[in-house]
Amino acid sequence: MPQIPIDAPILTRRDLLRLLGAGAGVAISGSLAGCAENPLWVRQPVTAVDSWHNGACRFCGTGCEVQIGIRDGRVVDVRGHEYGHNRGRLCIKGIVNREILYVRDRATTPLIRENGALRPASWDEAMDLVATRFRESLDQFGPTSVAFYGSGQLSTQESYTASKLFKGGFRSNNVDGNPRLCMASAAFGYVSTFFKDEPMGCYEDIDYADTFFITGSNTAECHPVVWERILDRKRRAPETFIIVVDPRRTRTARAADMHLAIRPTTDVTLYNALLAEFIRRDFVDQDMLANYLKFRQGQEDRAYADFIAHLEPYTPEFAADVCGIAPDDIREAADRFAAAPASMSLWTMGINQQFQGTAANRLLMAMHLITGQIGRPGATPFSLTGQPNAGGGVRDAGALAHTLPHGRLIANEQHRREVEAIWGIPFGTIDPTPGYDTVALFQVMERGDVKCCLVMCTNPAQSLPNLNRYRPAMEKTFLVVTDSFHPTETTELADVVLPTAMWAEKDGVYSNSERRYHRTPKLVEPPGAARSDFAILVDFAQRMGYGDLIKDQTPEEMWEEYRLTSEGTAYNFAGITSARLRDEPGILWPCPDVAHPGTCRRYVPGEDPLVEHPERRIDFYASPDGRAVVWLEDQAEPQDPRDEQYPLILTTGRVLEHWHTMTITGRVPKLEPLEPRFLQINPRDAREFGIVNEVEVTVQSRYGAADFVAQVTDDVRPGVVFATFHSARHLVNQAMRDTVDPISKEPEYKASAVYVRAK
Repeated sequence: MPQIPIDAPILTRRDLLRLLGAGAGVAISGSLAGCAENPLWVRQPVTAVDSWHNGACRFCGTGCEVQIGIRDGRVVDVRGHEYGHNRGRLCIKGIVNREILYVRDRATTPLIRENGALRPASWDEAMDLVATRFRESLDQFGPTSVAFYGSGQLSTQESYTASKLFKGGFRSNNVDGNPRLCMASAAFGYVSTFFKDEPMGCYEDIDYADTFFITGSNTAECHPVVWERILDRKRRAPETFIIVVDPRRTRTARAADMHLAIRPTTDVTLYNALLAEFIRRDFVDQDMLANYLKFRQGQEDRAYADFIAHLEPYTPEFAADVCGIAPDDIREAADRFAAAPASMSLWTMGINQQFQGTAANRLLMAMHLITGQIGRPGATPFSLTGQPNAGGGVRDAGALAHTLPHGRLIANEQHRREVEAIWGIPFGTIDPTPGYDTVALFQVMERGDVKCCLVMCTNPAQSLPNLNRYRPAMEKTFLVVTDSFHPTETTELADVVLPTAMWAEKDGVYSNSERRYHRTPKLVEPPGAARSDFAILVDFAQRMGYGDLIKDQTPEEMWEEYRLTSEGTAYNFAGITSARLRDEPGILWPCPDVAHPGTCRRYVPGEDPLVEHPERRIDFYASPDGRAVVWLEDQAEPQDPRDEQYPLILTTGRVLEHWHTMTITGRVPKLEPLEPRFLQINPRDAREFGIVNEVEVTVQSRYGAADFVAQVTDDVRPGVVFATFHSARHLVNQAMRDTVDPISKEPEYKASAVYVRAK
């Protein structure tokens, strides 16, 4: 794909503000005017608008409500919805929603690989080929020979339809997606603690929190509208205390009252030390302990006395030595968290993308449970979702290899029978064996056991870890890729490329981090022959002979089917009808009937309509005995330890201006020059390895190498180097190992041992 020359001038964020102000009518918001670090802008009208329509932002899991301006059949402006949870605010990516439909490299016609090259084809030719190859594979090698790899960027209707077709039609549970790479550990943490997935709190809790414990999240850059709401709280109540746990001094960390710059992946030790301090200093909520909690370690039940004994070694001094921070900071953080009237924790990939991601999630939730910082305004554990629909579209819709809709599990016979009845298919149709999780799926492609794979709305040839291993695996497979853009790293490997509509070119319902369902309507036509992923799936089902299974022909019809499948579950949102989604800027579930306004806080009597015991302080109704689980976890040894050959730890993340693999934002003219090409390295390490600022460097791991431009900075602690995963030209995932969390199967992107040398 076209790339920026390595010697191209670097456009700074200050330059970006100047360009946006001159070229797009964007001004810095008033509260922080003049500060180039501010991630929020107030849009100004670009051109006259004929009509405004409600929708949702295309990008991160914040799920900002927007209004979309249309003129002459084109999107010409986007503004934040004044009555949305984002209070009219948008970050820079939200603003460029108005441009993304009209950038270069839009895919406009089907392509078929012939003699090693992709050539244009008609929809009938392309879809007949896809159906023929999938049918041949099913007939010759059985259901496990085909797979679907989806995305938290598909609409809910699209993810649900794909899962239904593959699991209920093809009888293949090989249905997974890129949320396995980002949110699986959070999902397993919620399920194993509260017995159901998704956060129990909401964005409104930010307005009441007195202490924020932000860990593994550069919120200011990755969820900037959420961050601005945190700053709103700080402005109204200056005594509000912000703790940030991060190996880097990020923009978020620089604004914190306390920064705990721990060594990468030592989180389990830190959280255990905080829990131990809660006990030593009598911060334990005795009512929670007696009536609402139980303890577990591995497969065994434990008692509170076992928990105390387990934490005994985790003194502040021990944890400080492991984590590389000061013991007194651990003591103060424990005091700030436990003694505050309300404490809210927020986290994302920095916690989830670890070998112990599930363990870290469980301990974060335990911190709230043990101290009673839960179930009231401002007191909640809250994971921030990376993609716009990883929760409602993938986790809740059952579009993972081990799940069925609304918390049901493939391995559970009763759950399978419930879904078979809903789908109108014979009992025994759904295979009782879970399919392959993401990394395992691409490993069986490598072996040749998966013959055909449909990839929708994602770019695994750039986003998977250990890419040098999995790119050849994709080349072995009959790979069908649907995308709004071509070329991408993945479409270049595809046998068939299907052009898709995106965002306001198609109708779809999305979720966000706070369980809010909202809709973006189809407002304009897609370019060329592009179709929505939903239309492609309906066509595919019909050509494969499953038109009776996939009966709904429109996204609105499929939403009406899907919402009713939630009835009687802990995810009940049967009251969120298509009509309501047309008229309201999003609704939080549970929402069991059309008269219900939606639920801010789950499990709380008087707020959650699914509560079964209103007399209780909190009702963990998904748990068989009404108690949440506190897990006993120990710090594991590093999975890729440093040594003399590989003395540094490489960790990865994101920046404000770009989105995931830059498939979209890398084509926006004003953002394209901001392609992140840097490798951050501490001055001490730079001196040791002969690295100077702005020199071209290679970072090498046991798995592969990638090239960058050195950025010498004390924003990273000694022994750590950092790069983003945005750039296809600087493929950091070639150097990332593919070890996964043994519980969630999420890869560890946060710690690969490397060395760095000047080129």
